[in-house]
Amino acid sequence: MKNLPIILNIILLVAVGVLFFLHFSGSKHETSTSGSTGVPSDVKIAYINSDSVLKHYSYLDVNRKTLEQKTQKLEQEFRNRAQGLQNEIANYQRSANNLTLTQAKALEEDLGKKQQNLQLYQQSLGQQLADDEAKLNKDLYDRITKFLKTYSEEKGFEIVLKVDPTSDVLFGGKSLDITEDVTKGLNEAYDAEKGGVNSPADSTAKK
Repeated sequence: MKNLPIILNIILLVAVGVLFFLHFSGSKHETSTSGSTGVPSDVKIAYINSDSVLKHYSYLDVNRKTLEQKTQKLEQEFRNRAQGLQNEIANYQRSANNLTLTQAKALEEDLGKKQQNLQLYQQSLGQQLADDEAKLNKDLYDRITKFLKTYSEEKGFEIVLKVDPTSDVLFGGKSLDITEDVTKGLNEAYDAEKGGVNSPADSTAKK
């Protein structure tokens, strides 16, 4: 799950470029009117603290726990298979002196195949878990960006930035911080989804 805080780096990445554009082009359009082709002087900007959103978003908490439980289950299954093979190898080593060359060779070949199969199984489990985490990351990204699109349309925001230690935003005034409101809206939409209620705020559900 260590990749989850990183996925919001993708969210509205273009918005950062737009912000710089507004900054460097602002002096050229200070006298622009509403009917001109210049950048509007009243662009509404807000930001969210991505770490806080991820920490308090119920959807992520529930699905992260589900993924962790699945990981533990698959790891235990692998350990059981590995222990079973280890026991077979130990039995072979104890009885090796009582076996003919043909019998020993057959057992060695069988154990070799089982070891290869165990390695393939381990790789399969790793890929399965990686796919599950990638899917969760994508679902999380889709949910947050879709919610922000609807939220921004309702509130009149044209740009929503992400603030965390890795972002390019070094400071944002408290009045621009919509983290709490967004987190609350995301959780309300998720609760409505779980209850089978079609909420207008839930722009992320079943689209």
